Amino acid sequence: MKIVVIEDEAPAARRLMGLIQEHRPLAEIVAHFDSVETAVDWLQNNPPPDLAFMDIQLADGLSFDIFEAVPVKCPVIFTTAYDEYAIKAFKVNSIDYLLKPIDKGELATAFAKYDTLAQKPQNGTIDVGELIKVFRPDTYKSRFLVKQGQRLIPVGVEDIAYFYAEDKLVFMLTNMGNKYIVDYTIEQLEGKLNPEKFFRANRKVITSLEAVKDVHISFNGKLKVYLKPDLSEELFVSRERAPEFKNWLGN
Repeated sequence: MKIVVIEDEAPAARRLMGLIQEHRPLAEIVAHFDSVETAVDWLQNNPPPDLAFMDIQLADGLSFDIFEAVPVKCPVIFTTAYDEYAIKAFKVNSIDYLLKPIDKGELATAFAKYDTLAQKPQNGTIDVGELIKVFRPDTYKSRFLVKQGQRLIPVGVEDIAYFYAEDKLVFMLTNMGNKYIVDYTIEQLEGKLNPEKFFRANRKVITSLEAVKDVHISFNGKLKVYLKPDLSEELFVSRERAPEFKNWLGN
């Protein structure tokens, strides 16, 4: 039995791989990845494993971005800290789900479910559309409350150019060039913003559609993106995410 682990937190990955070896000592963990990009590259160039464990939030995006980039031809067990409504959605979808910190008994149950699905692979098909509905619901923020000195200022999403992470802080830049600190991580913001209007270009930047001024195609397949107002550093979209980004711009 060959297993792939996709988890961006090193302690969580070590714990999970240790538990896997406890439950399935004959299993071989053939690869461990901490990002969408590295997982997609491996899945494109290697035979599919028998089973994959995927954390939902990764360093450069959400794990279902992997499904949009490459066919995943194996059962998947998801791990993360989402709440009960998401867990129910996975149960209905015949996809197992482990809440962190992972319980040994829950892992044993997940393996038992895998054994059943392995005998009926047609029932283990992953519905990417349902994943997107669960993790990108239609209820998105329409405004953010930011602090400026002793004042609290509401900023509508239509006035936001982009968000970016810098020095362990996350900033909002408005279309008018005003900059504010926001009390969210980039990962949290990704789930709160309408994906038709905002795109996570990389692990540090989420841009609005209106802020994209120009896009250049690099020789290596990456996209160099120019924003307005200007971003203080160069912004690239990876080769793997370039098709999704172009589709987002075109739609």
